[in-house]
Amino acid sequence: MTKLRAATRFHRAHPAILVVGVTFFALLFSAGLRSAPGVMMMPLEASFGWDRATISFSAALGILLYGLVGPFAAALMLSFGIKRTMLAGLALMAVSTFASQWMTAPWHYVLTWGVLSGIGSGAVASVLGAAVVNRWFATRQGLAMGLLSASTATGALVFLPFLAWLTAGGAWKPVALAVSLGCAALIPVVALLVPERPEERGTRRFGEAADTPPAPPMKQAATPWLAIEALGRASRQPVFWLLAGTFFVCGLTTNGLVGTHMIAFCGDHGIEQVAAAGLLSLMGFFDLIGTTASGWLTDRYDPRRLLAMYYGLRGLSLLALPFIDFGPVSLTIFAIFYGLDWIATVPPTVKLSNQSFGERDGPIIFGWVLVAHQMGAALAAFGAGVIREQVGTYTPAFVVAGIFAVLASLVFVVGFDRRDPTHAGRSKALAPAA
Repeated sequence: MTKLRAATRFHRAHPAILVVGVTFFALLFSAGLRSAPGVMMMPLEASFGWDRATISFSAALGILLYGLVGPFAAALMLSFGIKRTMLAGLALMAVSTFASQWMTAPWHYVLTWGVLSGIGSGAVASVLGAAVVNRWFATRQGLAMGLLSASTATGALVFLPFLAWLTAGGAWKPVALAVSLGCAALIPVVALLVPERPEERGTRRFGEAADTPPAPPMKQAATPWLAIEALGRASRQPVFWLLAGTFFVCGLTTNGLVGTHMIAFCGDHGIEQVAAAGLLSLMGFFDLIGTTASGWLTDRYDPRRLLAMYYGLRGLSLLALPFIDFGPVSLTIFAIFYGLDWIATVPPTVKLSNQSFGERDGPIIFGWVLVAHQMGAALAAFGAGVIREQVGTYTPAFVVAGIFAVLASLVFVVGFDRRDPTHAGRSKALAPAA
């Protein structure tokens, strides 16, 4: 009993818990920044007369860079450090969104909310979560990754109603200021509370046995070029293309489409911005539950079966959305059903990446898989805006996205060789990190 109590106190007091907490909030603010263009779309349209396709292009570019920076940020974290990379990303997000208050032309919006904030938020994205989990956790990696993945949903939960309220009367500058100040406020928190490695706090990774040998030193210096080398190695394995292809669909069906256009889609049906933002917040609340549960399940079950289920359910919900009555009851049912599945795909995808590509390349390869995710999201963000301009409705965009999600589900049902060594049964742990 004494040993059990001592172990419990050790786990509760482990600095990995604090690191995960701070990282959660950093990812939350990054997600809040990426969700803000959805709230600003109609106010910018009213203030400047820009069409929806032009506004969508900036959102699409920011989403694309958010993913494209990921693998290079993951490689940079190995040499420059996780903490410094977080600080640089938060600073760039704060500066770029603050400067956008003086924009007067579309290219100003593209530069601030597309290019600069896209690069900054890309350094504080899911690859950061993967790197933190690998460095700080020997056990419960799936659960920790589930919590960090859920922070993107929590970003919508916390920020969207408030940001929508700030747009009352068609204002958009308060949104830019709020996002900027939020990112800036987190910089000293990260600087003071996030150590670079467990050794700096005189401890080991969470759950790591005392007699575990230290990780071998890297044979070469970690540079951003390492991301290209890792991609070259991974591209020769079919599992990489299967993960990247299905994660492309994940982006196509989440932040690119629903995250960017759901408020405008509801506006087409006469629903006010604050009410539509509340709907996304409801999705975020249930995704916080769903993604955390997905992490718990990922520690125990075959991640491929989980992914088959997640993509299938998501596809069915998107196919149904355009044909509901957009009343309070039907939208609430959609928000709960879709929300439970919003980013539930991340923990099993991270686990497959780590199992397939090892403790060093795993987070970097997940960064490249995330690039595919953001390419899909960028296509949906821009394409749905174009479809809305040309056809006058978002219905075709949601139907096509739903079909792709169902196809992704089928890939995990029939597309993997069960003899593949990366096949994971119950209770197989993630590979340990360097």
